[in-house]
Amino acid sequence: MARIDYSDPSKASDRTREILDKNRNANIFRMMAHSPSYFEQYCRLGGAIRHKGELDPVVRELAITRTGILCEAPYEIIAHRRIGKNVGVTDAQNEALENWQAATCFDEIQRAALAFTDEIVKLTKPTDGTFKAIAAKLTPAALVELQLSVGFYIMTSKFLETFEIDLQPVTEVVG
Repeated sequence: MARIDYSDPSKASDRTREILDKNRNANIFRMMAHSPSYFEQYCRLGGAIRHKGELDPVVRELAITRTGILCEAPYEIIAHRRIGKNVGVTDAQNEALENWQAATCFDEIQRAALAFTDEIVKLTKPTDGTFKAIAAKLTPAALVELQLSVGFYIMTSKFLETFEIDLQPVTEVVG
């Protein structure tokens, strides 16, 4: 059960209700809607991460799901396994993300991105070797997008866990 009550959409501004409706009134967004201006900007950046830019969506979703795993955020893991599947992440890849280093279902770019993700989450910054490996495979724009995706979903995972956001059936919140 969430640590504080979710916001009441019926008491929200038209704009906040519009964003909530667009996001299927998912619990994470109902919690964020307590701060309408932050909620709106969060959704803008989240939309840019998921729908704009040049980073390969499969690489992005593997990194986001791995971030959720490392941050121990089940809500994030469940949601992004489904989103990943919708953009081409295979069932084998989703299942292997816990121990990706031992798996054979990831290509060279995906492996470099997962190593980069692990070090962003676990260390102060990626090591030079890990940074150089992924930087050699991505454009500067895609590299920036990967780092910002991981950072955004660290924040999201910590938000979910801080407020103990309740899980919902994934079909209710992810299209």
